[in-house]
Amino acid sequence: MVCMERAGTSEKIVTAREMGVVACTRCSRAWPLGRTVCGRCGNTLVSRDTDSLQRVWAYWLMGVICYVPANAYPMLRTQTLFVKEESTIIGGAVELAEYGSWGIAFIILFASVVIPLAKFWAIAFLAISVKTRTAASSHSRQLMYEIVEYIGRWSMIDIFVVAILSSLVQLRTLASITPGTASFFFALSVIFTMLSAQAFDSRMIWDVRTRDEDAKKDE
Repeated sequence: MVCMERAGTSEKIVTAREMGVVACTRCSRAWPLGRTVCGRCGNTLVSRDTDSLQRVWAYWLMGVICYVPANAYPMLRTQTLFVKEESTIIGGAVELAEYGSWGIAFIILFASVVIPLAKFWAIAFLAISVKTRTAASSHSRQLMYEIVEYIGRWSMIDIFVVAILSSLVQLRTLASITPGTASFFFALSVIFTMLSAQAFDSRMIWDVRTRDEDAKKDE
């Protein structure tokens, strides 16, 4: 919870901690500082999660580790009467582009490569920015965090596509599609990345702004 006071052209950030209240991270209800349990939903109240960054980096590292085999191993195994093919995420997109399906190939590359890499970078940047000074404003970093949180729920599109194809294309000996090893690692990578983003305590973004303002006053 952050309040802003404008005086001329200056802008002062007042945090919930400075106002003597703490907001529940589950239902957003504000309570007096010092209360330990939310009276609405029963969630534990903490002004700042001191172990947040440790969990963020742990989940982030596991997500990166799982993302490597997700791109190295095949995502789909297609077997017809005489031919058995295996395709990775990038290899499948390249094949689609060769057949003229540029739009679908772009969507696959964007959803499976660009978005995951952007999420890794954004989470790492946010985690580092709460410990060091950065040129990015608190507002832009808060917006970045909200975007990462929002797109996290759509990161399983590839897995849903694989599951649908595997269930629909099962023609006994004529043709069949089964998930490859990469689908398992990709799902794990998405889950760990979502957990990493959820573990981040975004209230620390505004603590950096407050510390910078105090440092300028001391100068």
